[in-house]
Amino acid sequence: MKAINRIIDHARATPMRIVLCEPEDPRVLQAAQRATREGIARIVLVGETARILEAAAREQIDLADTDVIDPATSPLATACADELFTLRSKKGMTRAQAQLEALNPLCFANLLVRLGYADGSVAGALNTTADVVRAAIQIIGVRPGFRLVSSFFLMMLCEPFHTMKGGLIFSDCALVVEPDANELAEIAMAAADSAASLLMDEPRVAMLSFSTSGSARHAAVDKVVAATERVKAARPALAIDGDVQLDAAIVAEIARRKVEHSQVDGHANVLIFPSLEAGNIGYKLAERIGGAKAIGPLLQGLKKPANDLSRGCSADDIFYVIAVTNVQAQAVLQLTADTRAAEPAP
Repeated sequence: MKAINRIIDHARATPMRIVLCEPEDPRVLQAAQRATREGIARIVLVGETARILEAAAREQIDLADTDVIDPATSPLATACADELFTLRSKKGMTRAQAQLEALNPLCFANLLVRLGYADGSVAGALNTTADVVRAAIQIIGVRPGFRLVSSFFLMMLCEPFHTMKGGLIFSDCALVVEPDANELAEIAMAAADSAASLLMDEPRVAMLSFSTSGSARHAAVDKVVAATERVKAARPALAIDGDVQLDAAIVAEIARRKVEHSQVDGHANVLIFPSLEAGNIGYKLAERIGGAKAIGPLLQGLKKPANDLSRGCSADDIFYVIAVTNVQAQAVLQLTADTRAAEPAP
């Protein structure tokens, strides 16, 4: 079964509330209708009701099983504005400004997620990446134990011509330009968590470099080595190799020759790039020359999922991101349940 089909099936098992704040866009409406019809999420559309209904009628899309929330008339508007004021008052936001800003669909959607009225957010068909990421960080917040939000692409190698099959996590390819060793370690751990929830397999992490096992000496290599050691100290059970070149990360025969005491054995499913420059080039090479399907950029390191879309996305792209966001929300729900179960009885 293709990796994306496993994700869709997993999403269908427990549909979560995923909020979309650009429902006047036909692509968003088409993806929302498909997600509802195929049962992979419980869709919430945020925006001006009259304009949403007009757009849906124009596209002949039935919204009977979809929740529509207009920030201007919603009974949740006061709670959302109060929450935003609490969050941003120390940054100089007044209550009047909070009441006005909370009416913005992107802001309102993320406030719904923060307050528990929705489980995840998808935006970016119309909003810029900067706006989507800023709203997610400021409103939903960074996950406990993490200091930064990073990104990843879910790369699908599912075509007959692919000799290597399945899904891979590429990180970071869209946000953190030049991570230091601590940030690179955090990106690796977040990406490992992304692999566990989305690939439904044990993460096997390769910390990529132009060096393998110290074959080259350079400050850029030292950074990758230091980041790898930090990950090993924080998560001793995680399979990770670094520093390692790409071929030694994904080709078992080369790994046997070049990587001493390998934990990954040339079967990496998480590729951590040393910089945004390398990651962005890497995923586009895999997509454009290698024929991989790239889903993303997706965000990791948040308390609850919020994902970005390319403004050139198709309705299918949005559908896939909804499915991914739903599975991420399931993982948050499971983590919350596990944490509560581990707490001592009062």
